[in-house]
Amino acid sequence: MDLTNPVSESTEFLFKSRDLPEKLGPMTVKELRQGLRRGMFIYPFIGIHVLAVVAMVAEFKMPEVEKFTEVAGVLNLLLFLPGEMFSGVFWAVTGAVCLLFMPLGGLALMGQELEEGNHELLLMTPLSRWKVVRGKFLALWGLCLLTFSSLLPYLIVRYLIGGLDVWRNIAMALTVVLFSGMMAAGAIGSSSFTRIPARIGILILFMGSMLFSLGTVAGAPGFLVGHSPLVTKHAGVVFHFNTLSAAFCYLTFGLALARSRIRLVVHQYEIKPSWMIIGLLIFTPIVALMATFMTLFHAGGVGLIGMGLVGWFADRSPKAPKWVQAPAANLPGMAPPTGAPGSQPPASTGSPPLLPSGPGPGAREENKGE
Repeated sequence: MDLTNPVSESTEFLFKSRDLPEKLGPMTVKELRQGLRRGMFIYPFIGIHVLAVVAMVAEFKMPEVEKFTEVAGVLNLLLFLPGEMFSGVFWAVTGAVCLLFMPLGGLALMGQELEEGNHELLLMTPLSRWKVVRGKFLALWGLCLLTFSSLLPYLIVRYLIGGLDVWRNIAMALTVVLFSGMMAAGAIGSSSFTRIPARIGILILFMGSMLFSLGTVAGAPGFLVGHSPLVTKHAGVVFHFNTLSAAFCYLTFGLALARSRIRLVVHQYEIKPSWMIIGLLIFTPIVALMATFMTLFHAGGVGLIGMGLVGWFADRSPKAPKWVQAPAANLPGMAPPTGAPGSQPPASTGSPPLLPSGPGPGAREENKGE
């Protein structure tokens, strides 16, 4: 047995094969390793399966689980709520856990980096602000999707029973994927504030702005059904264009808000970036409403795409043009190259100047003796 190498090659290969791949990024791997051990993943994961079994038993006893509707589309949240479009107890439980409870676990993600000053150390590495925020978002979103993917066997059982609309269930599955990402982005952006009341207030503002804008652009095509031939009567291309525009806009807002809060320096001539994102959250529903009216209740998502792009470029650190050369290094004992901008003569080290070589005192006495 080789005592210098206590871990065998086969054991090391086994550890590496079970580890997360490096392609995910260092921040994503770090958050996934921690998140899989946290209570915010373990307890909801166990609870959702218990509730899913109860929901399946309840649906077996119900005479009719789903009713056909032409407005079954992606990000139609009315499909999860009791009413005319209700899709059953199973989807209500899935929506409550995957759309609300699990994304809210992100309210503590950015706080641990800001309160202890870890973000300053992270930004000294090759990681940029986008990479730090994106890693946390992918980890939280991945945990939500992992929990939802564990419920696919229940969906197969519901399909084998019969009486279910296939497209309706596909649309609701895509709704869970997209809306959980929007909520995760909003929770991460809200977690970048230090005080708990501020986090709750920003999250309420984010959710209110998101739901109002989504309801405006998605509900407008059905607002004048029967009153205008230009308005669609089902969840078609126009409906999904508007809902996907809302997903892009608020995914960007949430990540941009978290990114703006970990900026190290804000110049005097700049507006505080986080205030700009908060202002966008306030004015985006108004822009969505105006764009909806201007496009005859069809393409209100155009306004959301524009506001999302504004949020994407709202916080850009000023950089020098590419043609400007960096100043030469001014290190002690190192003379900068001649002609370089900002070059200075080398600083004196304090040692006395060297004397010229020549005959010493003893040589003079020998010359006198001769």
